[in-house]
Amino acid sequence: MIKLAIYGKGGIGKSTIACNISAALAAKGLTVMQIGCDPKADSTSLLHGGERIETVLDLTRKKGGALTLEDIVCPTESGVLCVEAGGPIPGLGCAGRGIINALETLEKLGAYEVYKPDAVIYDVLGDVVCGGFSMPMRKGYADKIFVVCSGEKMARYAAANICMAVENFKGRGYASLGGLILNRRGVPDEDKAAAELAADFETEVIASIDRSELIPQAEEKGECIFTFAPESETAAQLAAASDSIYSICGGE
Repeated sequence: MIKLAIYGKGGIGKSTIACNISAALAAKGLTVMQIGCDPKADSTSLLHGGERIETVLDLTRKKGGALTLEDIVCPTESGVLCVEAGGPIPGLGCAGRGIINALETLEKLGAYEVYKPDAVIYDVLGDVVCGGFSMPMRKGYADKIFVVCSGEKMARYAAANICMAVENFKGRGYASLGGLILNRRGVPDEDKAAAELAADFETEVIASIDRSELIPQAEEKGECIFTFAPESETAAQLAAASDSIYSICGGE
């Protein structure tokens, strides 16, 4: 089983990329589980026709000890098993607690033994790398961390913080850095800026996605690129990204 986490600042496109990576791996015949670790709980919506699924945190509040795996794991037509951690009521509680609760609940209920996924993908908000948000990289949940960034200053700043967090855990048996995914925004010298950032952390830009109007169009329809525009260059770039990630994570 390969285990990876995709991090990035809010709005950088990490959930779109995560959904398309999940869909691409599922198309290879793999059993894929995607776990949304963003309080907005919209990580997996493109795999569900744009609809959001109920979160582990909300279902825990409703069902308590009667909660089952069937309640929280939602299969899709593409073959991806989806889970959303969820977050607190706005203004009340810590968003990171939702992630901690979800991951602990999945373990307690034996999700990985029951579903036997070939790949587990954690989609994690990276604006703040602390508490529950760092849990996938430091508790043995993920083996590799991939960071989505662009050439924009704040995206590079957030990416650097995420890479630094991974570096700080080096030597403890926690997740290691798999590389950067450049989601281009069309800013000057974007490829150079991403390459320099990667070099700072002794890693590489393992995939690049060009800016394309197809992406917001697909999102408006609640679809992944692979169903919305399967023959497009964007679909080819995302497929190449999934191949790179799978190879780096040790998939065969």
